[in-house]
Order: sequence, then C-alpha cells, then structure tokens
Amino acid sequence: MAGTAIPATALSGRIGTEIGVSEWITVSQAMIDLFADATLDHQFIHVDPERARQTPFGGTIAHGFLSLSLLSRMSYDALPRIEGAQMGLNYGINRLRFLAPVRSGQRVRSRFTLGDVIEKSPGQLLLTYNVEVEIEGGEKPALAAEWLTLVVLAPA
Repeated sequence: MAGTAIPATALSGRIGTEIGVSEWITVSQAMIDLFADATLDHQFIHVDPERARQTPFGGTIAHGFLSLSLLSRMSYDALPRIEGAQMGLNYGINRLRFLAPVRSGQRVRSRFTLGDVIEKSPGQLLLTYNVEVEIEGGEKPALAAEWLTLVVLAPA
C-alpha cells in the first residue's frame, strides 16, 4: 500500500476496512536503551537484563510508549499517500491499551483500519485509524489504539 496514492475523496469509501499492514520491526535492546535515554525512563525492567530475567517476563521488555511511538514509522510502510497532501500530523490517541509486553528481540508490526474521516476545516482531514501492534508469534497484540492524524491538503 505504501507508495500508492489515493484521492482524498476516496477515503470515505474505505471506512471500516483494513487499509494497510506494516513491515516487521525488530525491537532490539539497543533501541530500548536509546528510548530509555531519550525519555529518562531507566526502570530496570527495560534496561537491566540480569535483574529483568528474575521477573515473570524473563528478560527486558520495551517501554509501552516505545511500542506506541513506532506507529509513525510503521505508517510509512502501510498507509497510502493521499493525493494533494502537504503533510500529516499526529493529532492524538483515543482508547489506548497496552495488552502484552514486547520482549527485547521480538518483532512487531501494525495493522491499520480506517475508522473515520472528518473534514475538520477546509483543506484539513481528521483521520481515525484503529490500530493494533502485533507481536510476531504472540497470542495478544502489544497494544490497541484509536490513532488520530490530521492531513493538511495543498490549496486547490
């Protein structure tokens, strides 16, 4: 789907359908450590493999917000370009739930279903995506959320 472009007028016809699935991304310990440094969240469950091995997780796990932040990257793989779009902006998250831990070294990907399209103002579309971040081989997704993005269209 990525790389393809669809007219903004065609979006409403896609509401309720899966609009894309991203490529798999490996969540490495190095990625987790960098996220810990960036957010100043160095809780042992994320950054201390020895101590984390003694927990029910059996090792380090990614921050929930790291898994969430990967949506931006995954959307580049999965979502079509919208014809005439100048830019897309994060607008918010509704109903976010972290459902399963992502262990260091596991791979994740996202499934995007278009939930709604609203013309917020002339030249601005508010898109709602129902998103699940899957863990490869996992029984439950890492997270489920309703992700809002604002698409700014070029003047006609």
